[in-house]
Amino acid sequence: MMAGVINVLKPPGMTSHDVVSFIRRTYGIKRVGHAGTLDPAAAGVLPVFLGAATRLIEYVTDCDKSYRVELTFGYATDTGDDTGTVIAQAPCPALPAERLAAVLRSFLGDSEQIPPMYSAIKVNGKKLYDLARSGVTVERQPRKITITDIQFLTAKDNTLLFDVVCSKGTYIRSLCMDIGEKVGCPAVMSFLVRTRVGQFSLQEALTVEEVGQDKERALQPVDSALQHMPLLRLTAAQAQAFRYGQSIACVSSETLPMRIYNEQGLLIGIGQGKDNSLLVPVKVFSDDIR
Repeated sequence: MMAGVINVLKPPGMTSHDVVSFIRRTYGIKRVGHAGTLDPAAAGVLPVFLGAATRLIEYVTDCDKSYRVELTFGYATDTGDDTGTVIAQAPCPALPAERLAAVLRSFLGDSEQIPPMYSAIKVNGKKLYDLARSGVTVERQPRKITITDIQFLTAKDNTLLFDVVCSKGTYIRSLCMDIGEKVGCPAVMSFLVRTRVGQFSLQEALTVEEVGQDKERALQPVDSALQHMPLLRLTAAQAQAFRYGQSIACVSSETLPMRIYNEQGLLIGIGQGKDNSLLVPVKVFSDDIR
């Protein structure tokens, strides 16, 4: 059975679901998913998983992500980006680069962020963007996020360009609005490129055209999605017990999730140390995953 991962460069104007549909048609397989939705207007890295590899999506979705962001000062929209309806306008004085860089640095670390109404988060079973499109606004609970790096690049006229590395669940549109609030001027996200998801980088991403031209080359091994995890190789007896879902005497002090291989170098699952004495199977794979 086909299984693998594709590092797709999603173009602006194409939804993440559109990319999944394209991959399904190209490879003739229904079981396809992606790690981390990108807005239709945004571009960048979208890891797509095929077949049994879809069981690994959660381990990539949890990884941090990097973005290059263009922010435009002077107006606000109902969506937080430049595709929405303008709801406020105000002149914004030119700000020195040092001031903008300092404002960006103030967002470093852990904080709470209120998700935008135009998001896929569900409230009482309904997606927020569906409620927003019907004119309904609901209270959203703040979510914990972490910004590990944020760098000022350039500022010209009413635009600001910066790079950011952040945890999953961070909404860049909301970050742009918060930056505008901190400098005292409405702001929107005017362009967004996701440059990295975990170990999947923009430099190595393939356009949908490139995937279609050479679909075999585009498909990476399943464990390419797990390179950020520690590796543990088991003996034949240990591997058999692991595959039966049995905890085994721990051969590693690692307590984070680990990618587990047998003696032949075949990925057999995800395991985690417990109480410094046991290796506990978290996810076990059959022979159809490579």
